Amino acid sequence: MTGSLNVVVGITGGIAAYKAVGVIRSFVLAGHHVQVVATAGALRFVGRPTLEAISRNPVHTELYEGVAEVRHVAIGQAADLIVIAPATANTIARLATGLADDLLGNTVLASTAPVVIAPAMHTEMWQNPATQANVATLRSRGVTVVGPASGQLTGADSGPGRMEEPETIVQAALALMDGNQEPGDLAGTRIVVTAGGTREPLDPVRFLGNRSSGKQGVALASAAVRRGATVTLIASHLDVPPPDGVTLVHAPSAAELQQAVTDAAGSADIVIMAAAVSDYRPAERQDAKITKQDHGAELTLRLVQNPDILASLAASARPGQVIVGFAAETTPGHDELLRVGRAKLARKGCDYLVVNRVGWNEGFALDTNSIVVLARGGDVAVEASGSKLDVADHILDAVTGRASVPAR
Repeated sequence: MTGSLNVVVGITGGIAAYKAVGVIRSFVLAGHHVQVVATAGALRFVGRPTLEAISRNPVHTELYEGVAEVRHVAIGQAADLIVIAPATANTIARLATGLADDLLGNTVLASTAPVVIAPAMHTEMWQNPATQANVATLRSRGVTVVGPASGQLTGADSGPGRMEEPETIVQAALALMDGNQEPGDLAGTRIVVTAGGTREPLDPVRFLGNRSSGKQGVALASAAVRRGATVTLIASHLDVPPPDGVTLVHAPSAAELQQAVTDAAGSADIVIMAAAVSDYRPAERQDAKITKQDHGAELTLRLVQNPDILASLAASARPGQVIVGFAAETTPGHDELLRVGRAKLARKGCDYLVVNRVGWNEGFALDTNSIVVLARGGDVAVEASGSKLDVADHILDAVTGRASVPAR
């Protein structure tokens, strides 16, 4: 994406309005011109001086301000992108019905720019059929919905409805403006994504697992949905909520994941194995809790190898089907990482392998990632780093042939 965008950030009256400051700041630091349109309710939560200082522009609030310059439509006409964060249940309902009795409503109706909304509300309000119907209406009109996330809400409440973090919102919004990532470019494509870390039970209370959060797999599913694909997300343990718009299948263990992905792959165009699958499982699963009283100071566990799901998928892939694997490695050095990745790609037989380095402080559970995508034969298809949502788009570009091979 080149050039500075004229971005309108709409802020509405929810407690999450304070996070809009981060959204504005991110756009400004990226070199874009930001106009803030705040509702009266928004200014009860965050002050006008703060918004003007961060945006470096006056804040617009009143429908009847700037009548001589026809401001109620001029702001929307000049916008390249409109982002509403937070979008309350009330705002979503008003947008769905086309109401325009405030400046924000007029701005949206008067604009042909892409619109992104970041919902924020209590769980019951988000899950209410009226809200879900309004969101579906907006999506059908081309509005991009980012979030909501699941987490701490107002007071002691927790659950789906938390506004996504500013970085995620901005990344999703800017992706819409990238000519290589236009919404709908994957329409008609059926994609299966696995995500999260599998857990192999030792007994009713313990398991053998790994540190995967599932964030990269969820980001891939989210990006694919935004770009028009039909997505099945097969989830092991996730530390983040799955995105809207996917068919969700739970598969806690490697055996369950193998069955689920084998079933789903039958009708898929692309299968992306982003889950961290345990290489081994306990040879015996205990029916009762393992105790120190029974085993003393030492406990020996016998492990057996799990099936190689990726290699099996690659071996049984039908003509034209694309199989994508992931390899998280602790190997130091870029050249060694490529060597290990190419060897694994040859063993697995898949079409692409996404290789990234992991360790105590990189890869797992973070919101950022740095990856290399290797194509069959070992050539580098793409290298990317940044937020996991941004990386997800680069991966999708690579495996669908939309990426340019980077110079190195």
